[in-house]
Amino acid sequence: MVLTVSRRSFLVGGAALAATWPLPAFAQGKPVKIGLLTVKTGPLAQGGIQMEQGIVRFLKDRNYTLAGRKAELVVGDTGGNPAGTKTKIQELVERDNVDLIVGPLAAFELLAITDYAAQAKMPILSLAAAEDMTQRKPNPYFVRASATSSQFMHPMADYAAKELKFKRVITISEDFAFGHEQMAGFQRVFEDAGGRVVKKLWPPLVTPDYTPYIAQLSGVDAVVQGFAGSNPLKFMKQYKDAGLKLPVLGGAPACDEALLKSFGDEAIGVISCSAYAGDLDTPSNKRLIEGMVRDHGNIPGLYAAGLYINGMVAEAALEKTGGRTDDKEALIKALRAVSLTDTPRGPFRFDHFGNVIGNFYIRRCEKKGDKLVNTTIKTYKDVSQFWTYDEKWFLAQPVYSRDYPPLRS
Repeated sequence: MVLTVSRRSFLVGGAALAATWPLPAFAQGKPVKIGLLTVKTGPLAQGGIQMEQGIVRFLKDRNYTLAGRKAELVVGDTGGNPAGTKTKIQELVERDNVDLIVGPLAAFELLAITDYAAQAKMPILSLAAAEDMTQRKPNPYFVRASATSSQFMHPMADYAAKELKFKRVITISEDFAFGHEQMAGFQRVFEDAGGRVVKKLWPPLVTPDYTPYIAQLSGVDAVVQGFAGSNPLKFMKQYKDAGLKLPVLGGAPACDEALLKSFGDEAIGVISCSAYAGDLDTPSNKRLIEGMVRDHGNIPGLYAAGLYINGMVAEAALEKTGGRTDDKEALIKALRAVSLTDTPRGPFRFDHFGNVIGNFYIRRCEKKGDKLVNTTIKTYKDVSQFWTYDEKWFLAQPVYSRDYPPLRS
């Protein structure tokens, strides 16, 4: 028997059946709106501009489409201060109706908005390294695929003590949360391995002349610097001009790939630790580097790579939710469940606080031909924000700060 159905019956029946099906994400018509909180002025602007370049590069690589939905980027310039960051997140959430936020850059910016973001149930994928966001005062809507401030410095300290055999160091970093937490993390691991931090110096974030601080750098095996933004350029030039020969170790921004073309020979030999390595041989890293060189004539550093990676995390989560962003609980659950293998930083996953567990790279700055490059000399795999310490013990200690751990007398 042949069943015949009139065109009218087919259309009516089809419409009724379609009404019972959930519409696929790509049929929703509404774009996924990503809000970027970044900084475009002041000493941190160099990193903030690279953040925007990184997320734009990611969206270009995906043809501005994530999980079947068009993606739209809305940028808010924080001005690099807490008040400006609070204003911009309110605009992104209440006026622009973004679905999730990437950024901001600085710990003090993030700390200024965490309560508001939690109340608004707004997922944030941030580079900002503020420790307690994923430790003692966790924000349930926060995800960090980069690192806490100290997560870079724990491996650096381990390498300094065990492989470089350094015994005594002086630390120097900007007098703000990121600097405090970096140097405290270095101090704990370095001293637990038998070394000693003999002095901690804290120039203000905006310091035109480091000479008074550089004059105090002597009598040790090495100097550990944690400068961020464009400040590493200024510090290393003045360090060389002062004629100092002590080895220099640094955190991720201290010798970032994106700064290399602006350094002179003063950067040669600097050893740093980062979540990103320009020489990492993964397909996604090659694609990122090629795109950044094509777009901007410069290789990416941690800021650009970090935002590219945040885009990958958002994409993976949206694929799990079928492109839906209206259920914020489901979205944050999907974000924190992301586990990726091919990324510009290598494989990673998240812990139960939403903080990354992944590879960290010890790099030495070298001159190859007429260019400076960072060469990876050791990879620390699956590094947790708690390093090798027991989580409960770690969280029972005070948060890393300017004065904790204290200097030993």
